[in-house]
Amino acid sequence: MPLPSHVTPAQGHSFSSPAPGLDSFRDHRDVASFAPAALGYALFATRWLQAPLYFGLVAAQGVYVYKFFNELWKLIVHVINGHADETYVMLAVLKLVDVVMIANLLIMTIVGGYETFVSRINLQGHRDQPEWLSHVNSNVLKVKLATAIVGISSVHLLQMFVDVHHTSQHALLWGTAIHMAFILSAGILAYMSGPMLESRKIGHGCGGGHAGGGHGGGGLADSHGEGNLQLIPKPSTGAHDDATSSGRATPSASAATSASASASALGGSGAESRIRAAGFPAPKALEDFDHEYPRSLDREAVAMLGKLHFITAKENVVLLGPPGTGKTHLAVAIGTRACQAGHQVLFATVAEWVARLADAKAAGRLTEELARLDRYPLLIVDALGYFPLQAEEAQLIFRLVAHRYERGSLIVTSDKPLSSWDLVLSDTAVASAVIDRLVHHSEIISVEGDNYRMRDHGGFGFTSPAVR
Repeated sequence: MPLPSHVTPAQGHSFSSPAPGLDSFRDHRDVASFAPAALGYALFATRWLQAPLYFGLVAAQGVYVYKFFNELWKLIVHVINGHADETYVMLAVLKLVDVVMIANLLIMTIVGGYETFVSRINLQGHRDQPEWLSHVNSNVLKVKLATAIVGISSVHLLQMFVDVHHTSQHALLWGTAIHMAFILSAGILAYMSGPMLESRKIGHGCGGGHAGGGHGGGGLADSHGEGNLQLIPKPSTGAHDDATSSGRATPSASAATSASASASALGGSGAESRIRAAGFPAPKALEDFDHEYPRSLDREAVAMLGKLHFITAKENVVLLGPPGTGKTHLAVAIGTRACQAGHQVLFATVAEWVARLADAKAAGRLTEELARLDRYPLLIVDALGYFPLQAEEAQLIFRLVAHRYERGSLIVTSDKPLSSWDLVLSDTAVASAVIDRLVHHSEIISVEGDNYRMRDHGGFGFTSPAVR
């Protein structure tokens, strides 16, 4: 009897009787694999034995708080009574600084050590998250601790020189030697952590840049002078081979998935792995953006976006402007900061999003793919408008925007004003529906100016269109 149309031959084979002894073989194999897995999980669970140690350091932090205010009270009393000369005040202040620096060292050890060796502290972009915690790992933690120790040693040595009349030459000599040893060890740690990080990046890859190619322009990066962007390998087969043959880039949807999986295998708690998995075309930072170059830009709004409140509020960002005005730079920079704050981010051009969703639709799993993207608090859709979308492609973009509505944040960059999106999306009704859901909870920023990449070539006579 023929199989139903929805059952594949492989599925149909499962109705037949299994080979003799196959179940018993699987049972033995499962038992054999379960034992080492259970042992590994048990060993991994022993990391919680460290948790009480960090709470003990919290108690030590309280001791240093008491010591700080005790020394501060002594200083105030001596100054009021007129018993404090300049040397005494300087030594007392240095002692207070010393206590604060040791307290800082304790905080880095407590928070950074717990995050690195015990369990993830999921702050998810909390406004009070320390800057150093966003990119902490074992190498960074060691270097920061070594640097803090050098700072504490510097304060101790300065105390000796300030009170040189009451410090023996022997103590000065050994204090200087020990301080130089701390500096040398910190330098060695910093040097070693650099090559180790580079080897890690080389060994596991950098996530690949998402840059489309061809005359369609779907992969044009719109930031300040990017070059040498990596292309994600296109799939050998798929629903968009015809688009590829016409010159439009169709990167593999599974490439971003494999990048995300490899980043998770590296230890997804690190900001570096999240940045690699995001697939940014090039490293960008808000601090590197030339805010003076655009003729028109709401700089306060950009600064607010850098605080990432829009992600926790599940709002969107729309960046509009002519090519080369830095829209992609801003999108990548905000996305990078989100990665550093603990958010997972995914970057792709419109061509790549269309290819990814089309492949999922062809496989009958578009709904599952959209739901899987919910794990990313921020998605970046770059270069909308560089080429017009076909009706089916526009429908896929609508499905993405509609699914993300009040569920997650989007950053969309476009060189076309909103009033021209009906031409980009090939349908006025679809364009209206996309804009309605995209801008309802959003920050719309227009970046007006000349092409930054063409600033040294006189623009070749082209003028930047106005953005409405």
